[in-house]
Amino acid sequence: MDASGTQVVEQLVDTESYPLSEPGSDRWREVVATIRGELLDDGCSVLSEFVRPELRDVLRREGAGMAPDAYYDAETVNAYNVDTGADLPDDHPGRTPMRRGNAFVPRDAIPPDAIIHRLYTNALFQRFLADCFELTEIHPLADPLAGLVLNVVSPGKEHPWHFDTNEFTVTMLTQEAEAGGVFEYCPNIRSAESENFDDVNAVLAGDGEHLIRRLELRPGDLQLFKGRYALHRVSAVRGERARHTAIFAYSERDGVIGTPARTKQLFGRVLPEHHAAAAQAVRVDQLLD
Repeated sequence: MDASGTQVVEQLVDTESYPLSEPGSDRWREVVATIRGELLDDGCSVLSEFVRPELRDVLRREGAGMAPDAYYDAETVNAYNVDTGADLPDDHPGRTPMRRGNAFVPRDAIPPDAIIHRLYTNALFQRFLADCFELTEIHPLADPLAGLVLNVVSPGKEHPWHFDTNEFTVTMLTQEAEAGGVFEYCPNIRSAESENFDDVNAVLAGDGEHLIRRLELRPGDLQLFKGRYALHRVSAVRGERARHTAIFAYSERDGVIGTPARTKQLFGRVLPEHHAAAAQAVRVDQLLD
């Protein structure tokens, strides 16, 4: 590992608690084992105070500076991010409409010297995450817009119930809301073999409280999450301050690029790279997106 990569994590990360600069060490293995256990049991692990305390205000200011570049287009969606007019059975949870009010700052609007960008591209950070998810390696997305984004949920808005396209997700809160904006999730509510529509319908109808867990996240916390199989949302933000979250998108496969339809939905534009990749797309399961 080159010295610059080590220097980045030592500058940005609380390496006393999270020894990213000591790959394979006893401390590394101990921390990774704890995270793996939490992911196995709950599909979620929160690395509290991952970013050094003295940098948390910088983290917040950087996110606030990017937020005006977020693409916002309030729309009616469903939990699967498929066409709300699709021909689905009457009792299908995809027929439950929700209003998506969050917005995304695309990767090409995030400065390379921002804390979240320096972490996203750091090989030690990637190696640590891969080990936590029990993968040989992970790759940053080749997508020029979706690889690293800032999720902005303004007051009065929410990011409604949904499933992720990726099997695993890495996020970091950079600015918390004054009130509301709680991350809620239903771990392992579906699997690669079963959609489990009954439980999904219960949550969407407000009858699945027993299936829901909630997290109290703080700026600088790193969250590892298996969002492909967990229905999740950010509840409505209240007060005067928006909620900002960096989303670090990686894949087990190199060269992954989003579909034109999903890219248009999230960012309001599509680049030639998205059209070129669409013809070569390969699905890893038959679940609805």
